[in-house]
Amino acid sequence: MKRRTAVVVSVAIVMGLLLVCTATALAAELVKAKDGSGIVGYKDTPILPWCGFHVHDPDRPAPPKVQPGQAGGPPSDAVVLFDGKDLSQWQQSNWKVENGEIVAVSGGLATQEAFGDCQLHLEWQAPNPPVGDDWDHGNNGVLLMGLFEIQIFDTYTTQLYPDGQAASVYAQNPPRVNACLPPGQWQTYDIIFFAPVFKDGKLESPARVTMLHNGVLVHHNQEIYGPTGHRILAKYDKPIESKRPLVLSGHNNPVRFRNIWIRPL
Repeated sequence: MKRRTAVVVSVAIVMGLLLVCTATALAAELVKAKDGSGIVGYKDTPILPWCGFHVHDPDRPAPPKVQPGQAGGPPSDAVVLFDGKDLSQWQQSNWKVENGEIVAVSGGLATQEAFGDCQLHLEWQAPNPPVGDDWDHGNNGVLLMGLFEIQIFDTYTTQLYPDGQAASVYAQNPPRVNACLPPGQWQTYDIIFFAPVFKDGKLESPARVTMLHNGVLVHHNQEIYGPTGHRILAKYDKPIESKRPLVLSGHNNPVRFRNIWIRPL
């Protein structure tokens, strides 16, 4: 009986403390943002040292609203680089549009607009049956800023050196896993890229990339050690502009592309 009484008393004490805490929280004064947006928050809370705003500050800039895309489609703030119609967002080349898809040929395809930090989505398809020699099956690439290549390759049927496989940072870092699908199936690249930063002509921070291949994480905040190239040791030997055109490389292999969009960050 004494034990039951003690339990009841303990529960009552805890409930009382909760009521006191709740009443104290409710007593804190909610205030409205100064910009008239109607956002409410607090001004009697600690200041966050990294940004200068109060905890729950109503005057902290609110994130802009973006309408997400459907099933890999572009969100409302994206720059649509290819929607199945034409190559108007790209510089003149001999690449072509066929059945709502870009078909790669020789030479690269560069965007009209320059980009730096970005979120990039694209879909690609290696030809089925494979075309060319084993080392050339589905060979293409996405050159971020025209300098940093994320490899496109049919690594489902062909085994190439690891830093040249699909989704590798070419000649630098293999993907964490091989998430390649069979040729003839559409594959997705979702890339978060941060451009290198130079100050007074010297490298302050290198380029970095986080990437999903077919929804599978293959790079996470991976450092890029310099512009990529075949059989070279990458390095930053000169300053690079903060923005440059995006390029799809052409190796005369009929890789197809669709649904390409980019969000500057």
